[in-house]
Amino acid sequence: MNCVQVILTIDADNLPANFQEILKKEQEVIAQWKAEGVLEHLFLREKRNGAVLIFKNITEEKAEELMKTLPFYQLKTNIEYYNLMKQF
Repeated sequence: MNCVQVILTIDADNLPANFQEILKKEQEVIAQWKAEGVLEHLFLREKRNGAVLIFKNITEEKAEELMKTLPFYQLKTNIEYYNLMKQF
């Protein structure tokens, strides 16, 4: 299975006043991706400054397209994409 790992970093020290509203929308998008079967895993980063997402059976270009629709994308300070091949 081909996977794309995305590491999203946000500026947790400068969150907007409407962060809770953005978080709710974020959770809705994530749930939709999971239901559609394109999101395999979501890990929150220990420092609470972002997340690691593992997409399955999509291209890096499609992952980039999806990430741009994520509400937290507007809060990003950095984003990295890695193509992976699952071994087990």
